[in-house]
Amino acid sequence: MARRTKIVATIGPASDSEVVLRQLMEAGMDVARLGLAHGSIDDSLERFRRIRAVSAQVGRQVGIMVDLPGPKVRLGSFGDSAVDLATNSTVLLYPGRETSDPSALGVDYENLLSDVHVGDLLAVGDGSVTLVIESVDADSATARITHGGPVQGRPGLHVPSERLGISSPTPDDLVKLDAFLEVGVDMVAFSFVRSGSDMRKAGTEPHPLGPLLVAKIETRAAVENIQGIIEASGALMVARGDLGSELGIEELPHVQKQIIRECIALGKPVITATQMLESMVTAPSPTRAEVSDVANAVFDGTSAVMLSAESAVGHDPVNAVATMARIADRADQDFDYEAWARRIRLLRSEALGDGAARITDAMTGATWRAATEMNVDAIICISESGFTVRSIARFRPSMPLIAFSPLEQTLRQLTLSWGATPLLAPHRVESLAMMDELVNLARDSGHVRTGDTVAVLAGGSSGDGPQAADVLRVMTVA
Repeated sequence: MARRTKIVATIGPASDSEVVLRQLMEAGMDVARLGLAHGSIDDSLERFRRIRAVSAQVGRQVGIMVDLPGPKVRLGSFGDSAVDLATNSTVLLYPGRETSDPSALGVDYENLLSDVHVGDLLAVGDGSVTLVIESVDADSATARITHGGPVQGRPGLHVPSERLGISSPTPDDLVKLDAFLEVGVDMVAFSFVRSGSDMRKAGTEPHPLGPLLVAKIETRAAVENIQGIIEASGALMVARGDLGSELGIEELPHVQKQIIRECIALGKPVITATQMLESMVTAPSPTRAEVSDVANAVFDGTSAVMLSAESAVGHDPVNAVATMARIADRADQDFDYEAWARRIRLLRSEALGDGAARITDAMTGATWRAATEMNVDAIICISESGFTVRSIARFRPSMPLIAFSPLEQTLRQLTLSWGATPLLAPHRVESLAMMDELVNLARDSGHVRTGDTVAVLAGGSSGDGPQAADVLRVMTVA
């Protein structure tokens, strides 16, 4: 069986050529991520168009997610070469300065001096370098490096989120969002959200007409408001870098499991991210701990695992994706599907919302039970919005899940959904004969075979929002 857990790969200088993009798709990349914190908007738009073109050439649906910077505080540039910040050295932090060196750090946050306090421990990047604030003056803050190390480019500076006087999304985020809405982006990730109201500020059309909105969970406030954020979002990302600085690293595994469980119970995809195969930025193979990290995220029930620097600036992005695909595929084989489905059945009553959602919940539950008890060869799900596909995917069915939609935007958004193989329906399904036509299309494309038993679930055909799944058939493929 094909790998069920999806792979998100960040595209950067090491991976943005047509040749490498094609290799990444062939190696297993399901979603391409464009981080907008680095480079110009024009460069990112050019990468977007290149990914679309290569995806069409390969003949495979690949979703594109843009990641808005949010109120991320970054240091001024150190340049492309690594610069060492020595342990116990003293540095000055200057708000508004665009460059940094070992003794003076520029910070792109004008209110830094009012938001940091003497004694604050701040992390650089994902915590590899730390510093403590020793004094704050009129134009700079003095800090001592408590744990040194190499830095380059424009690393982040973690300031406790409750101190920051800016919220997500920022005005700059919304400008960048508009640029990508014009070209039809599939998914948009929002950084440093604190509540569901942050997600609603995007003001976009509900997916699939608009992009799937992904909330990055990386603040203490986000964890405390997780239910409201899940309800206001199309998907979540467990962004473990800043989240580890906010909560303490010992809390991360527990919070990760909690977020994944609550997302899937509500039928929302969830991405596990940050340092999953970090050593492969330079090394040809991951550490044993990294292999276990990826596998355990799969066992936790994550919809997708993500590569950041490994695929953006790493030595061998294609090898990183292929390695992650092998690890996830092997973990999928040992996933406890029965125990997971029992757990979701207990949790799903909390997920019931409006009438359409309640009907879909009942129908997808019935589909999972029928598919399991009758040992069908595949589930074929027909859904214009993708809502029904995401609802059935939360049960983690052990058989293939084939997702038909007449909307290509829906199909690209489903590249983030666990187990879903997205296929284009030539038209909306409005009769049983049309359902038969799609079953034949699945057969002709090699996803099922003549004589297979399949469960076919069709969503409602009217309206743009989440629709009730109202037809279930179990049939033999002719």
